[in-house]
Parts: sequence; C-alpha cells; structure tokens
Amino acid sequence: MSTRRPPGESDQPGPPDQPEDVLDLLVIGAGVMGLFTAYQAAGQRERVAVLESGRVGDPATASYGRTRSFRRDYLDPVYARLAHEAIGLWTEFEARTGVEALVRCGCLNIASRRVTPDLDASYARRSSGVLRRLGMPVQSYDAAGIAGRFPYLRADVADLDPAGGLVNLPAVTGALLAALLAAGTPVREQVSVTGIERQAGRLRVITDAGPFLTRSLVITAGHGTNQVLALLPGAPLRIPITKDRPSEAKYFVPPVAVRHRFGSDAMPVIAYLDTGIYLHPIVEGLTGAVKIGYYHPPDLPRTPTGIDSISGFVDQCLPGIAGSQVSDVTDVDQCDYDLVDDDDFVLGAVPGFGNVFVGVGWRGTGYKFSPWVGRVLFELACRQGTGYDLSRFDPARFHGRPAAVQVSTSGV
Repeated sequence: MSTRRPPGESDQPGPPDQPEDVLDLLVIGAGVMGLFTAYQAAGQRERVAVLESGRVGDPATASYGRTRSFRRDYLDPVYARLAHEAIGLWTEFEARTGVEALVRCGCLNIASRRVTPDLDASYARRSSGVLRRLGMPVQSYDAAGIAGRFPYLRADVADLDPAGGLVNLPAVTGALLAALLAAGTPVREQVSVTGIERQAGRLRVITDAGPFLTRSLVITAGHGTNQVLALLPGAPLRIPITKDRPSEAKYFVPPVAVRHRFGSDAMPVIAYLDTGIYLHPIVEGLTGAVKIGYYHPPDLPRTPTGIDSISGFVDQCLPGIAGSQVSDVTDVDQCDYDLVDDDDFVLGAVPGFGNVFVGVGWRGTGYKFSPWVGRVLFELACRQGTGYDLSRFDPARFHGRPAAVQVSTSGV
C-alpha cells in the first residue's frame, strides 16, 4: 500500500495511529530550516508532517524578524560557495511560489583606515579576495568612489557583491506555509514530543497530540534539539549548543530630505564586520527605517577597533545619517542564535540511526542557507543521501561529548 498522497488530495491528516498509516518524513521544529525541509519533501509528494513545540514565527526563535542579509562574502570558501548555491535555490523558490523573497540591493563591505589601519587585513579586502578567487565578481570603490556613490559613508575601501541583499522573512514564512497547506502537509503547533520508539525499522514519535509513525525523522528544533535527541533510545549524541544574540540593534529614521539615499533601491546592505556592525536599508512596505546592528560573531577575530557601539560607528563612518530619529529595535531580532563550539553547522545523520537526521548550529548566519539546508535534509531523509560533501558538518564529531548549554556573555 502506497503511503504517498494521491494526486488532488488536499486534506490535513491528523497523527497516524494505524500501522499502515505511515509518514515518509516527520520534521520536529518549524523554524525556517524545518519548513524548507518539509517544503522540499511535499514538493516531491512525500507524505510529511511538521511538529512545533511553540508557534511558527515565535519572537524567541532565530527564524523570526523582518529581514536577514543574504551574502556570499565569507572568509571561508566553503561557506561562500554554499551561499552562492543557496542564492540559486532562493531564485527557484521565488519562481515556484510567485513570492519576492529576496531584495536584491547588493552587499557592501567597508573599511576605514582610521578604524582598521591595515586595510589589506580588513574583512572587506579578505572576503572580496575569496570571492574573486572563486570567480564571483566584486566591484571595489576607493574613498573618492565611495563619496560619489554612497555620500553618507566615510570609508577608504568598499567592496560590493552585487548578488547580495536582504531576505524578506514574513514573505518567506507565508510562502512556505501556503505551499505546505496546498500540499496537504500539516504543520502542528504547540505539540510536545514525549517519547520516540523504534518500531520495525520505523520510528514511533509519541506526542501530547497523539503518536506519529514515520520512516524518517528530521530534527530542526534549535535550542530544543538536545531534548529531542535525549528521547532517541540508545543515542548518546548531544550537541554543545550555546545561546547568543546581537549586543545592540537600533532603527534610524533619516530626515525626509535625505531619506531617498537609504532605500533599498539606492543603499545596499552594509557591513563593517571588523567592528561587528551591519546595516539594512529601508525596504518600502517592510521596514521604514535603517536597521543597524552590533554583533561580534564568534568566528571572527576580536581585535580592538575603537568602535564598541552603534553610536561609535555612526560617529566615525556614517555621518550622512545624522539628524535621524533613533529607537531601539524591540519588535524583531531579539531572538537567541544557536551556536556550536567549533563554529560549523551541524548537519547530517544521528550516529546509530540510519533514518534520523539533525540540523542545528546556524550561528546567526544560517537563514540565508535555509533552502539549501532544506534540500539536503530532505535528500538525506527521503533519497538515501545527497551529492554534497557534508563531512565537515557531521553530527558524529560531537558523539559522546557533553552538551553544556550556556548563554554567551557577548549578547544582551
């Protein structure tokens, strides 16, 4: 008896409770990674369901917000290549759903000699060198070029990746949920998983909404990952997850006379990652202010720069935004990122289980990779493997290690 939905079936099934009523895939965790995994599976007519312990779009989760940057400017060529791959998958997602998920305004990395005297050692120059070696074009500006193109900035070098920009998070979440609804794929919120049992090569997942019987299981539960792993019989894997978040985030509403300079049609995403600063432009209909964040990712060197706050950056590098109305960001981006101690994603099979897969540890940078992560987890769970080399991300590297969970002191 086939367990896949026949063409045209669109009802929302409840938890399977009969031996023949078996899911192809159950996803635990309805953040963007879990939803993209289910989206990929549903698109191939797999029978799939998603369980979420809270609410989809909960402000406490890392998938919540209005915008995230998508960029390729990593110092590590592996992540730069994967970011490039993800942009292609975002474009496919837009074509299939008819939703504009990406704001293609470019991504500009800057450096100022007053702040980081060795310009060649700055993140801007090093990351653009990686992109060029990978054959990805970058447009570079000197101080005069910056003054002409970006008159609000004060910097000595600026490297623009034209393929970068912003992700519209509400549009993505809405499109994913709509696609899953159309496919008859249930997304069950406020469901607690209380047990997992092996059953004749399958898994019986026990919840307060009833049992779910599935051939494969994907865990994308963020900070709840270890609680789910603890329910797997005989599985000692625990991920050393650490919580972190931006130290500071503010909205700047520019004066009316200069507001046009800061819209996404004129201003790119801007980053000065040597100082921990990033900027998102105004996006009409989505955000009415420039967002500036201050965050030191754990994988970047922490060298003194003289900038230790958003106001310090504005004073030294962003004089053109003077006179703006400034307020703290309180409605979005106050979520907790999930980090792991070696600063790499955790993506692959749970040791000892051929049909359980986990994805976690996105470091506050993972959202842009979500269509790629969803494809990989789907292929692992439903296609017996993927063409990508995942050895670097193998969960087995933490097999048998303690999983101390702590809150980073770098956040607020």
